[in-house]
Amino acid sequence: MAREPLPPANAHPPRRIRVGDGPLARFLLIGTVLLVTALVLVAPLLAIFAEAFRHGMGAYAASFAAPDTQYAIGLTLFTALIVVPINVGFGIAAAWCIAKFRFTGRNLLVALVELPFSISPIIAGVAYLFVYGAQGLLGPWLAEHDIKIMFAVPAIILASLFVTAPFVARELIPLMIAQGSEEEEAAVTLGAGGWRILRLVTLPNVRFALLYGAALCNARVMGEFGAVSVVAGNIRGQTNTLPLQIELLYQDNNAVAAFAVATLLTLVALVTLVAKAIIERLDAARVKAQGKPGH
Repeated sequence: MAREPLPPANAHPPRRIRVGDGPLARFLLIGTVLLVTALVLVAPLLAIFAEAFRHGMGAYAASFAAPDTQYAIGLTLFTALIVVPINVGFGIAAAWCIAKFRFTGRNLLVALVELPFSISPIIAGVAYLFVYGAQGLLGPWLAEHDIKIMFAVPAIILASLFVTAPFVARELIPLMIAQGSEEEEAAVTLGAGGWRILRLVTLPNVRFALLYGAALCNARVMGEFGAVSVVAGNIRGQTNTLPLQIELLYQDNNAVAAFAVATLLTLVALVTLVAKAIIERLDAARVKAQGKPGH
């Protein structure tokens, strides 16, 4: 019986037909994505800047001269300066524990770290009211000792800490798991202590993921509205962060100032995206040079 000739060694396998390979399907898919992106993302961003500069640079600059707006900018920066370092430390500690150790309750710790992602920020704010409010669990004791948390700056910091807690840990955990613990174990055999291993071995390997998580955390702190609106009380010149100030300006029919202030948060978001792209490129270069799993 004659045998069928074998295909040449350099022959390519038959090309598999995939969904969307046709020119019409590709055109429809790409066109739909571009249209949705333009309507949902690009158009609102352009509208913010168009409304902010509608009356010229003079009106735009004057929008930031109001004392309440300046205070809101300062309070937002102050909150970020406190919340971001704390959550960076928490993220490093949580990721270290989850990625490097096996212990009872590890899955529970993972669930607790991700809890703020599954709870509405408004619900988180209400929960803080039930704990620290005047009628809350600790309210009478706090009032007795003249400690004010709700409707003050401490409440804003607490709510921001809760909402942004997972950002750094979520970036570090998968990377630390992928990298394993061989380098840390080798450092232990050479006599290095825990803090030295963390500083000289672990953190350099995850520095780009750490930077990206911190950038996300910072952007969310500055833009958080839901939880902060519940616990801050919207007191002008005292507990208004930038998002709350934008809402008050818009309610006061001062749309130009509202959009002008909104451009600051928009720029924070855009800078975060640019930082993400730069960090990913640097991390890809590191992975290519060292052959290690990256972010």
